[in-house]
Amino acid sequence: MNFEHSEDRRMLADSLNRFIAEQYAFETRDRIAKSPEGFSADIWRQFAELGVIGALFGEADGGYGGGGFDIAVVFEALGRGLVVEPLLGAVMAGEAISAAGNAAQKGLLAEIIGGTTIAALAHDEDGSHYELARVQTRAARSGDGWVLDGAKVVVQQGGQANLFVVSARTAGAVDDEAGISLFLVPAKTAGLTLCDCPAIDGGRVAELRFDKLALGADALLGTEGEGHATLERAVARGVLALCAESLGAMEAAKAATLDYLRTRKQFGLLIGSFQALQHRMADLLLEIEQARSAVINAAAAIDADRLTRERAVSAAKFSIGRIGALVAEESIQLHGGIGMTWELPLAHYAKRLVMIDHQLGDEDHHLQRYIALGRELH
Repeated sequence: MNFEHSEDRRMLADSLNRFIAEQYAFETRDRIAKSPEGFSADIWRQFAELGVIGALFGEADGGYGGGGFDIAVVFEALGRGLVVEPLLGAVMAGEAISAAGNAAQKGLLAEIIGGTTIAALAHDEDGSHYELARVQTRAARSGDGWVLDGAKVVVQQGGQANLFVVSARTAGAVDDEAGISLFLVPAKTAGLTLCDCPAIDGGRVAELRFDKLALGADALLGTEGEGHATLERAVARGVLALCAESLGAMEAAKAATLDYLRTRKQFGLLIGSFQALQHRMADLLLEIEQARSAVINAAAAIDADRLTRERAVSAAKFSIGRIGALVAEESIQLHGGIGMTWELPLAHYAKRLVMIDHQLGDEDHHLQRYIALGRELH
């Protein structure tokens, strides 16, 4: 298999990395992350103009990419810059609309790609423990439309989103895969209340509550009760995006640590000359290459059959969770006490690496899922 990126992807990676290096320095990122909005509308507009959002979608949806390696290239660059703008929501909500939407609903993709609509997937619930099928939010028919009741938690950039793709149960028990439906819910819909708060690693998250929220018949995304497969597709792309973002953050932490080892002196010697630290750094470099291999494998499998895709993304998320935590810990320890200071970007990379493990399923969840999916092969 040829793992070399196409010329278009290399150009995208170069332009995006250059833009982030020039326009998204750590001080700028820190100011954006701490702002009331949790992201920059101006940076978001520039991402749209650069084609960064369009790279996440296929030509049929109005984009020019949409493949696994397109997602990986974009999010690795975002991870290097600790970018907090809501591209993860665009990937997952956009994929759900692309996979299940009718012609009118797919018209929303042009607004997402153009940066005029910020979309978010609202699926996680209190006590769901990362299980996609565990949905307690209810949707009941009311005339020609629907009425939603329930709550969603930890919706990334939920306070800034214009549109939500919401999962709700229209039939079955709480843990059944069958009976889950997806709905398009504009942020200004009556009956939707939102609690917005800052996230520990930058940006913002929100809790959504639906209190007899009325929707028209055109809000249903796809076939009633068959939303689980669409959720799997959307979340698989989200997991790949997070894994690639983590890889970019690991590379940045590695570079910062190598630079520190080459400049910090102790007892009159560069600490990078100490053999024990060299061995630890060598082990870290090998682990990061293992993480890259896992991301490549997931990117290559993202459009494969369900079992191949899901096993690949769960394997990658498990590896990324373990290695990301190791890179965070080792980088800080190799820096010493200064590694924990707020002023040093490394501390923020470490927080992001640890928190990525807890988004869309931690390493324990994905290890168990990988084993369970393996049983389905036999």
